[in-house]
Amino acid sequence: MGTLVAGVDCSTQATKVLVLDAEDGRVLARGQAPHEVRGSDGARESDPEGWWEALRAALAQTGRAREIEAIAVAGQQHGLVALDRDGRPLRPAPLWNDVTSAPDATALIADLGGPDAWARRIGSVPTASFTVTKWARLRRIDPRAAEAVAAVRLPHDFLTERLSGRAVTDRGDASGSGWWSPADGAYADDVLALERVGLDRALLPEVLPGSAAVGMARTAGAAGLGLRAETVVAAGTGDNMAAAVGLGLEGGTPVVSLGTSGTAFAVTTRPSADASGIVAGFADGGERFLPLVCTLNATLAIDRVAAWLGLDREAVEPAGEVVVLPYLDGERTPVYPHAAGTITGLRHATTPGQILQAAYDGALESLLAGLDVLDASTGGLERDAPLVLVGGGARGAAWRETAARLSGRRVVVPEESELVAVGAAALAAAALGGGGGRRRDAAAIARGWAAGGRSPVELEERPRDEGRLARMRSIRARLDELNAEG
Repeated sequence: MGTLVAGVDCSTQATKVLVLDAEDGRVLARGQAPHEVRGSDGARESDPEGWWEALRAALAQTGRAREIEAIAVAGQQHGLVALDRDGRPLRPAPLWNDVTSAPDATALIADLGGPDAWARRIGSVPTASFTVTKWARLRRIDPRAAEAVAAVRLPHDFLTERLSGRAVTDRGDASGSGWWSPADGAYADDVLALERVGLDRALLPEVLPGSAAVGMARTAGAAGLGLRAETVVAAGTGDNMAAAVGLGLEGGTPVVSLGTSGTAFAVTTRPSADASGIVAGFADGGERFLPLVCTLNATLAIDRVAAWLGLDREAVEPAGEVVVLPYLDGERTPVYPHAAGTITGLRHATTPGQILQAAYDGALESLLAGLDVLDASTGGLERDAPLVLVGGGARGAAWRETAARLSGRRVVVPEESELVAVGAAALAAAALGGGGGRRRDAAAIARGWAAGGRSPVELEERPRDEGRLARMRSIRARLDELNAEG
């Protein structure tokens, strides 16, 4: 029997676990358990203890917990986990898609000197998604609770610490907090010292490479998961960084991920500093950078539109004049936290299928526009590289066809859909080392696994639909004031 490693994907809606053969990447077992997400009017929260229980259930479903040699967690970015002195959550964790801290984001941007100052210092202009804004909101609305906080963690940090007993994060996930600089590779003391932040660095975890072995699963909690005490725990990373690892992503190839949210990213050799706020200048899970664009409305918004229209999600027709801006949860890119969805261009002859296709177009246009800005700010995209399409939406023909038509690139859809968990498993395999205590490159491990797997689905390159893109961007510009006000 080969060496078994486990990759954990703690996403918004569920925890998924894959158990893989570390030598060839074969998936030997899977498990999944749901999370409860609560909130309305822009609030989205989960109890971190629910993530731990979901991990327990998902591992149990695999039936292989006792055989796992190494494990790594990849988690949804940005969530604020506030712990007491015993490592217990003091309150539900506001998630990445909780936009209630939008006023705090605006105030913080001004406090540091504006968007340019944030882009230079942190690589990103904070929106309501960023951890720093959620912390500032907690201090504003419940200062007594903030005073009681003994440790601040991100979702994946919380699980890793429960497994290993060590307070660690990695550079990829830390770069989404708003108080760690990818360019400097360090916490930003001037951000932590802002009056609205006032956060002691001692409350934050140590930052390590995602493939670093941080300890073994010797905590009482880990024993309750069925893991052996000798199981190596890697530092892990954020979900987007893990997806890049799982793809074995090399520099210059754009990726669009279609899940509850939409993301677009690429691995680059130099950090990004986009003062417009469209591109978040993240680090990757290794030693490079992962500039990223994120939207709040992707598959969930499309499914909602399809349900309203009484259509199957694949029942699309060419959109014609119809433009849909599907900002059903507000929006992060563009920065419209209070926006709502809009439909323009309706005629007597307009069909439901046209409206549905226009919703697909609107969701993808935001991501592709972000990739254009990413390319301009980093010079990091190869023109002849394909567009890699991943996430749950990538299984759908309508998403694939829309991406090919609007991007003007060849579209590649990998066979394995659980790339975040695969990337986490590759980090776990790298943590086992290649002898002499050396870590191996996790992305290279994932590329080796993919080489032995099934071929991806590919759509041929076609001319970019410039007319459609121009119409959508013109409509959005004319609706800017309405979207900004909500």
